[in-house]
Amino acid sequence: MIDGVSATIPVSALKKIVTSLPGVFILEPRVFGDERGFFLESYHQRAMAEIGITQAFVQDNHSCSSRNVLRGLHYQVKQPQGKLVRVALGEIIDVAVDLRRSSATFGKWEAVRLSGENKRMLWIPPGFAHGFRVLSGQAHVLYKATDFYAPEHERTLAWNDRDLQINWELDSDPAGSTPIVSGKDQRGVAFRDAVVFD
Repeated sequence: MIDGVSATIPVSALKKIVTSLPGVFILEPRVFGDERGFFLESYHQRAMAEIGITQAFVQDNHSCSSRNVLRGLHYQVKQPQGKLVRVALGEIIDVAVDLRRSSATFGKWEAVRLSGENKRMLWIPPGFAHGFRVLSGQAHVLYKATDFYAPEHERTLAWNDRDLQINWELDSDPAGSTPIVSGKDQRGVAFRDAVVFD
């Protein structure tokens, strides 16, 4: 979980916060607020290009999940997707796992809190598995993808893999230590058996 910031790079409309995984970073948009509410740019092509996101997005997704629902960890072995994830309402712990065998952080993960309150976004490039757990009563998660959903190429990494030991913050959650996981996600494979990227 990131509490500190290893690097902060201000740009015209976004602040970039580097994580422990090369290529994965947090974005903080500029928020303009007053007594009426707030305004922010959730996507700005030129600003994204300034911080290194030059891929075109081809699909927008919106999921709504209840407290303690855990989705993931998903990835596509062909048509791998880069994802720009944000939360419009509620709060989640968002997780990326490096599946690039050639990477120095292969098999490492990063977890970031995204919420409607902090308005942060997480950029996860192709080559990573992605999942999240809902910390609030409900969460609306929106993400842009760089390739189309291809169920025939989708794979699921076990969310509770013993080798990865991802901290989903279950022990500190009054909702209980067992998340709500779909049947498909319960059948996720172990990291050591997973199909990975070069």
